[in-house]
Amino acid sequence: MSNALIRTNRDYRLLLSASSVSNLGDGVAMVALPWLATLLTRDPLLIAAVATSQRLPWLLFALPAGVWTDRADRRLLMVRADLVRMILMIFIVLMVVSQTAFPLQESAGPTAILSLILIAFLFGSAEVVRDNAAQTVLPSIVAHADLERANGQMWSAEKITGHFIGPPLAGVLIASSVVLPFGIDAAIYALSAVLIWMIVLPPRKAKVTIRFWGALREGLGWMRRNPVILRLAIMLGVINAVFIGGMTILVLYAQEVLGLSATGYGLLLTVGAIGGIAGGLCAPVVAARLGMRRSLLVALGGFVIVNLMIGFFGSTVVVAAALFVEAAAGMLWNVVTVSYRQRLIPDDLLGRVNSVYRFFGWGAMPFGAIGAGALVTVLTPVLGRTEALHTPYLFAAAVCGLLTIFAIVRLRF
Repeated sequence: MSNALIRTNRDYRLLLSASSVSNLGDGVAMVALPWLATLLTRDPLLIAAVATSQRLPWLLFALPAGVWTDRADRRLLMVRADLVRMILMIFIVLMVVSQTAFPLQESAGPTAILSLILIAFLFGSAEVVRDNAAQTVLPSIVAHADLERANGQMWSAEKITGHFIGPPLAGVLIASSVVLPFGIDAAIYALSAVLIWMIVLPPRKAKVTIRFWGALREGLGWMRRNPVILRLAIMLGVINAVFIGGMTILVLYAQEVLGLSATGYGLLLTVGAIGGIAGGLCAPVVAARLGMRRSLLVALGGFVIVNLMIGFFGSTVVVAAALFVEAAAGMLWNVVTVSYRQRLIPDDLLGRVNSVYRFFGWGAMPFGAIGAGALVTVLTPVLGRTEALHTPYLFAAAVCGLLTIFAIVRLRF
């Protein structure tokens, strides 16, 4: 069915291609941005500040982005967001080239890391608009009966480019030149914008015409009347907070505990991506056999296990296996919950309700990022640097364990 979908649906092919290309750029940035931050400073808090600033827009702009998505042309929103990200990558190239000596830590003052924090914030702001619009476009070009397959296929393709190809490519590019991955990203986001521009969406029945706050209240009201969606959103927020905390510290963990280079770090993330690809392909089958509730419990159990693996062991093989399982579990969670939302939420409310969902689900990420950096900073004098780098993962395991208990007791469909 999914192959037929690609052959017969031109707009889905374009959306799939644009998402794959865009996520390739995200995969390169996933390694290049934090690695550049470690070249500018070794302070965990400042490195965490880069990740925090990139995720902070989900807290600040997720709700208004939903109103914009329902008011405006969703295709044009995606195009403009990609062009903004292209420009920001060019700024990073210019910033790094302006440094006259290397290593960067010796030539870059505080202005460089502060500039990177600002660019990360603007990059994240564009990402909020693009991602919210992208998730509302799919139900307009794919039949509701095909949503699980379409989402699973799209996320598998995104995993291949964003996590399988992008991270090791970034490592190779960084080894050649620090500026190279950002220049490549600028070209990638430009190509994504062109592909989105070529999509032809069916006419929408009506756009939001009431005032901004009234439109926003409609989305909030729908969420309140659907407590299962609200619980899933809050649970996702907690999961994402501890996940982003772990990913924020992982760049230092990889360098100082595992002793990896930029290329090795990229390959480590690639192993995790293989789990995501497998999860995306298998999730529709697993969800069909287990049902929504048991599928989500399996995913939560996976999150507990992987964080314990990283928290207790300092082996590259163990960490790679943990990232594999984590990506597979995350893909199962996403395929089940996003398809459920896309099917349940009315199209004229989809942008707003989706933004409320992401406000809870993604708005907690900046707190997780800065919290992990603060935790390592505070515990380093007490436990030592190596042990302190393990603690965010042990904390995440405990949190996900509590979420599993909550899901068993309160999550009903």
